[in-house]
Amino acid sequence: QVQLVESGGGLVQDGGSLRLTCSVSGTIFSINNQGWFRQAPGKERELVARITSYDSVNYADSVKGRITISRDAAKNTVYLQMNSLKPEDTAVYSCNLNQRTNWGPWYSYWGQGTQVTVSS
Repeated sequence: QVQLVESGGGLVQDGGSLRLTCSVSGTIFSINNQGWFRQAPGKERELVARITSYDSVNYADSVKGRITISRDAAKNTVYLQMNSLKPEDTAVYSCNLNQRTNWGPWYSYWGQGTQVTVSS
């Protein structure tokens, strides 16, 4: 059973910083990618950043240069460092893990989400 638990959300002022943490428990396959998504009220969920098992990363255009995804494989933990936060970054941020064995199907797992609120 794979479980993802996010932490680190909260209230921050415009221009402030937060670091989100996603702790993963259970079996992690060698082929995987882990990402952070966010969903603001009335909007669709969107990808913020993703990192693969080969450490390839990609970011949403709206966060490039302000947000960094990283991970500690030994701790099964993924981080999202968010700097220069803006009110439009306000959303529920959720951690996601997609993984598969060499020839198997992809499995997707989600955390419960953590609220990030940026005040102007």
